[in-house]
Amino acid sequence: MISFKEKLHNTIKQKNSNLCVGIDIDKKYFHSDVTIEELKDYSFKVVSATKDVAAAYKPNLAFFEEWGSQGFLWLEELVKEIGSDHIIIADAKRGDIGNTANHYANAFFNHFNCDAITVNPYMGEEAIEPFCSDKSKGVYVLCRTSNASANYIQENIFDKVIELSKSMNKYDNIGLVVGATNSKAMSEVRNTNDLPFLIPGIGAQGGSLEDVININSNHADSTLINISRSIIFAGEKDSESIRDAALDFSNQMRSYFLVELPKLLTWL
Repeated sequence: MISFKEKLHNTIKQKNSNLCVGIDIDKKYFHSDVTIEELKDYSFKVVSATKDVAAAYKPNLAFFEEWGSQGFLWLEELVKEIGSDHIIIADAKRGDIGNTANHYANAFFNHFNCDAITVNPYMGEEAIEPFCSDKSKGVYVLCRTSNASANYIQENIFDKVIELSKSMNKYDNIGLVVGATNSKAMSEVRNTNDLPFLIPGIGAQGGSLEDVININSNHADSTLINISRSIIFAGEKDSESIRDAALDFSNQMRSYFLVELPKLLTWL
């Protein structure tokens, strides 16, 4: 069975892309009586428009869970629609321990068949271990996030998160979530480790794509840069606008640091 790290490297290389499309299908961007079927169809349209551009997809669980059982059915169908040629990251931010965390891991890895999940490390090693025990599955640990108030807690503990993640990385399948809105903080995190990064905060949140790529220039083969609203709700929300936005971001990434990607990956 291929490891998560191998799939991550191979997918970035094969797609020649570091783009992760965030599937945040927020009903507020639609008419007031929008149905779940309309949202599901729209999410499928996003995938269809970006499949040859994106390396990964990151469904945000909040936008599925609010619909109850029908939302989980939608997620199941969406994962099948994406298929196995992309990295699928469940943006679930789970953070429980013990038996509960084991069941979360079983749900997202074995039932929903996602490749990776985002995890909150606040409860320590026990909150991460159930998600990283299978080398074919990845876990992205929240480290320095992109929201405005993140530093209130994270500034004082992010080094502990990095230390813990590195110490638990025996299967080489742990990465970090590091937001793009604080370039200084990202530099601090990157200077301490070579773990894969999942980077939100570009686009609507205002992070600098050029800064992100400069900071991670030696890690092109393991960096995923997430764009959500600026792609999925681009223009008139038609397939052409969505694809054009995804292609534009992907081309910007490629022009900055994918030109050297084949050389970086010659060892694979």
